[in-house]
Amino acid sequence: MDSIIEVNKKVGVNMLEIGQIIEVNIMDINYEGKGVAKVDDFVVFVEGTITGDFVKIKISQKKKNYAIGKLLKIIKKSNDRVDPSCKYSTQCGGCKLMHMDYKEQLIYKKNRVINELKRTSVNIDETIINDTIGMEEPFRYRNKTAFSVTKKNDEIVIGPYEEKTYNTVDISSCMLQNKQADEIIKFFKSAMKKYNIEPYDKKTSKGIIRNLVIRSNKQNEIMLIIVTNTEYFPNKDTILKELTSKIKEIKTVVQNINNKNTNLIMGNKNITLFGEGIINDTIDNLIFTISPDTFFQINSQQTQRLYKIALDYAELKPDDICFDLYCGIGTISLMAAKHAKKVYGVEIVEQSIINAIENARFNHIENTEFFAGKTEKILPMLYNKNIVPDVIILDPPRKGCEKEVIDTIIKMSPNKVVYVSCNPSTLARDVKLLENANYKLEKIQTVDQFPWSTHVESIILMTNCGSEEK
Repeated sequence: MDSIIEVNKKVGVNMLEIGQIIEVNIMDINYEGKGVAKVDDFVVFVEGTITGDFVKIKISQKKKNYAIGKLLKIIKKSNDRVDPSCKYSTQCGGCKLMHMDYKEQLIYKKNRVINELKRTSVNIDETIINDTIGMEEPFRYRNKTAFSVTKKNDEIVIGPYEEKTYNTVDISSCMLQNKQADEIIKFFKSAMKKYNIEPYDKKTSKGIIRNLVIRSNKQNEIMLIIVTNTEYFPNKDTILKELTSKIKEIKTVVQNINNKNTNLIMGNKNITLFGEGIINDTIDNLIFTISPDTFFQINSQQTQRLYKIALDYAELKPDDICFDLYCGIGTISLMAAKHAKKVYGVEIVEQSIINAIENARFNHIENTEFFAGKTEKILPMLYNKNIVPDVIILDPPRKGCEKEVIDTIIKMSPNKVVYVSCNPSTLARDVKLLENANYKLEKIQTVDQFPWSTHVESIILMTNCGSEEK
């Protein structure tokens, strides 16, 4: 029978065993959003808890340096604990902090960045980091959401994956996506049943529909991407007619073919079924074309703030050469081009570069040049051609910059580096490398792009202390 041991009785680490029930105070939250408790200085992580909770847990795992506890009961709630607004929040993992007061989330995200920088021994003055910029209404903010389509107990199931699994959570509404997405989910559950269309089965590799990807813009125009296992799609025309007549906001529908045995959401082939296969969105009075597989920041409202800060940090002058690395569809590039002599954009996704070139032309911007390829290959090529920047702006993926990129930036020795990051850990790593090369960390701003999640965006400014401005 499980025994209950109170923390104040000084449980020894060696006494902790799987199955034991103990009561602990949650003293912090880690980068995954898990509560952190200590039993005689031995760390125990507890999902679903926040700083200030006093809880009863059951030890489910024990490792050499830590244990995992399963929450059984909240004995005393933290003053920062709130009731989640979404009934699926504990299942899908998309809103891991929905039980935490929103203002406290913003503090947590700022501290995440500070802690990672300190952990990497970056020389940081905490007064240079501003409070996290949050949202006035932190719901329905996503302009892109992907839902898995499967079958459970002979019923169509559509929704996000459970955290760290590929098990689909059956939902009727997502409080992060626009309301029309809820209608699309409802429609497809009904239509697939009505026309006997089977979802894709991962075990047998049979079935038709794998995923639904919904993209929208500020005008609430929708691009629906139906990801199918084969090009064959029974009753396609009838379904399209019913769908577009029911949900008027749908501007275009694209069928994406993904016939590989993979967990990747989309394949490489797109077929436009309705509309033009694209939608447009705006940032800073610029118009951007969005294709099914091109990157565009998920939160349009916060992106406007994020990029404005990046440009403010850059302080571009009319004679400046600017590099925009990992440029996507050229959003920052075109914003920067208004202030610089020339902007060079680099991006690995070829379709994004095609969109970037089209966006520059559509917005009548002529002082940009874009390159499709790996940044670690293109950047040294530009350096070897003696094309060097005064300012570098970079917005890499979660893995951060490749070592070749940092090495080439150091060789180019720009006056300023403005780094936009979605991962405090890799940001800190790259900042330390630049700091070692005589760059000084001047400013930090955190922005909440993903309310209710543990993710945080950061913009940092580093200046070159080794040479005078060009």
